[in-house]
Amino acid sequence: MILSTHGIIGSSVTVASGDADALAFFTAAGITDTTQKSAINTLVTDLKTANIWSKMKALYPFVGGTAAQHRFNLKDPRTIDAAFYLEFFGGGTHSANGYQPNGTTAYADTKLKPFGVFNNTTYAHMSYYSRTSSGFNNLEYGMGSNDGVNNLSFVFRRANNLQAFVADFSNATYRMSLNSTSTNGSGLFVGTQQGTDIKLFKQNTLQVSNTVLGTGGVPPNYNVFIGALNSLNVGDGYTDKESAFASIGDSLTDAEAANLYTAVQAYNTTLNRQV
Repeated sequence: MILSTHGIIGSSVTVASGDADALAFFTAAGITDTTQKSAINTLVTDLKTANIWSKMKALYPFVGGTAAQHRFNLKDPRTIDAAFYLEFFGGGTHSANGYQPNGTTAYADTKLKPFGVFNNTTYAHMSYYSRTSSGFNNLEYGMGSNDGVNNLSFVFRRANNLQAFVADFSNATYRMSLNSTSTNGSGLFVGTQQGTDIKLFKQNTLQVSNTVLGTGGVPPNYNVFIGALNSLNVGDGYTDKESAFASIGDSLTDAEAANLYTAVQAYNTTLNRQV
């Protein structure tokens, strides 16, 4: 597990002495609050200590409280599509607790197309820290992309208690980890494909693991949305689950998924928005 000390680093760790990647994010996103800086700095160093940082493609800490600040990818805080700089659509609420879609029209476009970023060697993971327990409806998706053939998507808890991580779609067979008994949709959810094993974790506990016969086709060629499924470039299956963190990256091992939980839970605890 992660060995670093979590929590507020102290007033001496300010703009000048933090991790270089954290400093770049502070500058780009206009983060000035000392507690927020400490939380981000510790998150970055914890992910690096756990050797997870290098696996991240897009990492959204939803810190600062405004839509303008929530757009930034911590891994690459440039304001261009190639840096997976979020674009928000359809409303939603931005606060110190993160980003909350409205369940009907709101989503964030990550500009990340899984096709070309992931393959059947690296595979992929997605994570989402939900602060909302209840299921919104029986169709909602927390995030994902579907190009009509291939699918990478995440469900945390629907009104019928279903949760799932779908890794791909091939030969008319979904390759997923599926649980139909979830009674709480809050916490850090991590979905990851480890070769033919597709796993879904919640709060560092394995919810379900499915071994498939093959690894399927290719990743979808449409941008991943947060707050809805991107279905052929149209938002679908909107959710209302407030997000205090989200990530997309290469596959995680069980130990890496556990370390991600430890780091993200400590991060949100520092910001006093943990569940």
